Amino acid sequence: MQSTKPGPPEIVSEIRDHYTERHDEAGRLQTTLKGRLELQRLKELLDEHLPSAPARIADVGGGPGKHAEWLAELGHDVVLLDPVERHVEQAKAAGINAVIGDARRLPWDNESMDVVLMAGPMYHLTRNEERRLAVREAVRVLRPGGVLAVIAINRNANLIGSTLANTLQTRREVVEDILNDGYSFENERMAETTYHTVAQLRSELAPFLDRVRISGLTGPGGWLTVVIDAHFKDMPLPPSIGAPDPLETALACSRLADGQPHLVHASSLLLAIGKRA
Repeated sequence: MQSTKPGPPEIVSEIRDHYTERHDEAGRLQTTLKGRLELQRLKELLDEHLPSAPARIADVGGGPGKHAEWLAELGHDVVLLDPVERHVEQAKAAGINAVIGDARRLPWDNESMDVVLMAGPMYHLTRNEERRLAVREAVRVLRPGGVLAVIAINRNANLIGSTLANTLQTRREVVEDILNDGYSFENERMAETTYHTVAQLRSELAPFLDRVRISGLTGPGGWLTVVIDAHFKDMPLPPSIGAPDPLETALACSRLADGQPHLVHASSLLLAIGKRA
């Protein structure tokens, strides 16, 4: 595959506003129970696929750099790319090598990376052809045998989450659109977002990768963290929920589910990992 010429990143204003004005991604991964679960689970699931340090790793759509930080702490040479200026500034402040850029036009040479981690592009690129281009670019910069890890949002997540929050009746149209099409113009939760089925995610990656494996990133245990984050926030947890540690309970649940492939569908986030041929 030939390199495409890098150009200025294109990002819809709704996404920039979401991450600049309304949502603190760095805080989410540090302070919410679901964010901490997501961070820990990615470490566990990705660890077995990482080459020995120092490997060259690209964190595409890496946000404020929370994943890049622990990868760098393992001794890897990490570079982060994100289209949101706030995120790049936060990553640089944390000591991460970070650049503003577009997943569809990566600025790196062919076969220059050992691993590419790609999160945001798979759900914020709402057209199939755009996601396909982002995957092609990720594969282009991977060396043969290099690892691509992709995070996607499960199409079932809005149905389960809205039911747990008892907002299903008011959000029914949005939920039905997402269940049927993977997208809703009326989605007030997250701007410009695509939701994948497991089969859809596999079909988008299989033409480019060998042995694609899809896991439940947050797993069914993630729904415990969603309930606690939504209903308790900074409040002390009652003994019936606070002991044992609910994060450890969520981790135990999702680790057990890893041995049951049908339970992948119960996870709000999906993690797909494959290798370039």
